[in-house]
Amino acid sequence: MKDLNDLFKHQLKDLYSAESQLIKALPKMAKNAHDGKLKKAFENHLEETKEQKNRLEEICKELDFSPKGETCKAMKGLIEEAEDFLKEDAPEEVRDAGLIADAQRVEHYEIAGYGTVVRYAKELGHSKIAEKLQKTLDEEYDADNKLDKLAEGRLNKKAV
Repeated sequence: MKDLNDLFKHQLKDLYSAESQLIKALPKMAKNAHDGKLKKAFENHLEETKEQKNRLEEICKELDFSPKGETCKAMKGLIEEAEDFLKEDAPEEVRDAGLIADAQRVEHYEIAGYGTVVRYAKELGHSKIAEKLQKTLDEEYDADNKLDKLAEGRLNKKAV
């Protein structure tokens, strides 16, 4: 890695891997959610995540490199933690609260990653790419806020 451009590409590959892993994990999270609104939130975010992965593919094509070849170890670990939690013997309400916690860890990781690549894109003069990445960053904030509302609105109270 020689410069910011190389680092930018590395970060995009990492995010691509993260989104790919999440596409596989979200159906399991939706299946294990008891609350209907939480289940729907996971299903909706799955569709959004597929779009985000496609957006990354378009960006990488514009920059003339393949997004494949990296494994996002952080996302792998976050998903493993969520899978371990699902093995716990817990009431449905506690399971839903725990799923939200695990999903928010994922969202916060993605927010950090997309915030970084938006900044890199701007610094490298890729304003159109920065706009596309900002769209994803905004979606990640929105997903986190929706999870917050579900947790604070009623699901955490049910788990008490």
